[in-house]
Amino acid sequence: MKNIFWCKNCVSMSTRPRITFDKRGFCSACVWAEKKKNLDWSKREKLLLKLLQKHKSKKSPFDCIVAVSGGKDGSYVAHNLKTKYKMNPLTVTIRPITETPIGVKNLSNFIQSGFNNILISPDVEAMRKLNKLGLTEMGFPYYGWLMSVHTAVLRIAVQFDISLVFYSEDGEVEYGGDSKHIDQGIYDVDYMKSAYLENGYDKILKLSGLNEKQLYWFKFPSKKELQKIKMEITHYGFYENWDPYKNYKIAKKYCGLTENKNLNEGTYTNFSQIDQKIYALHVYFMYLKFGFGRTTQDAAIDIRRGSLTREQAVQLIKLYDDLYPESQFQEYCDYYKMNMKDFLKNIDKWANKDLFEKKNKWTPKFQIK
Repeated sequence: MKNIFWCKNCVSMSTRPRITFDKRGFCSACVWAEKKKNLDWSKREKLLLKLLQKHKSKKSPFDCIVAVSGGKDGSYVAHNLKTKYKMNPLTVTIRPITETPIGVKNLSNFIQSGFNNILISPDVEAMRKLNKLGLTEMGFPYYGWLMSVHTAVLRIAVQFDISLVFYSEDGEVEYGGDSKHIDQGIYDVDYMKSAYLENGYDKILKLSGLNEKQLYWFKFPSKKELQKIKMEITHYGFYENWDPYKNYKIAKKYCGLTENKNLNEGTYTNFSQIDQKIYALHVYFMYLKFGFGRTTQDAAIDIRRGSLTREQAVQLIKLYDDLYPESQFQEYCDYYKMNMKDFLKNIDKWANKDLFEKKNKWTPKFQIK
């Protein structure tokens, strides 16, 4: 408890995995936000143009793949690649495990705005088993789905012989984490496994006991397959000054994005991560393990983009961050095929006892400063 602290500029917490702080007490995300203001983005755009020219296909009808959900970021990336850079992207979506009506609507609107899309619906029971293992073994409620966001997209790239894959932003660089790719646009499967899958990929696959056919959409193509098509994976956010709110406005204007009528659970915003109900459980586990929730994430971004003061952010965190999505617990139990007793026991297992104490629910011992 004595070692816990928050960024002096935003509200990122020192417990965030892989985050670093400079001598001023500014987190790595804030240091990057400062650097972005003076970065020569024209040089980065030249790198993008070179990359696009290199991969513009003469064989396939598609020039690249963009991973999308129908939300603001993937929609923005696909829109820009198509309209600004005259690429023909194939967009790929992994069906969410607890779809929301607005998520289904937004994906449909995005497709209707003029995009080719492949919607992958992996084996339901295989997905359930991997997600349940993520919940019990990693405190990561939709781990199987997140695996497939990486593995299945690369599977499609291999099948269609498309050698360039775009994801939206590098969350490690933008939001505070491992900055190894801060000056490097291209990354590989090893980075996916370490940064996004938290080094649990091989463990969860092994524990699942699923056969190769069941795991098809959850296993990466072999190195040989990726080398054969000369695969390059990149984040679009590497090539321009990434701004999630700008993405939201563009996606709303051109791709039919709609937002929730009410605020999202656990925060003061209504337009991000609204395609699956399980996300509320994901951020609750994040809160229990590390001490920060959805409001902290949103507020840190808004401080860095200049739309919120740190003082305002602290008040919002005190109001919203302590999310307890009890109203959805039975639906989560139904999905995982768990009884409520085991589900609640698993919550207790992952609560960080250094940060929280059990009263009627897990209550923080700390208060943001």
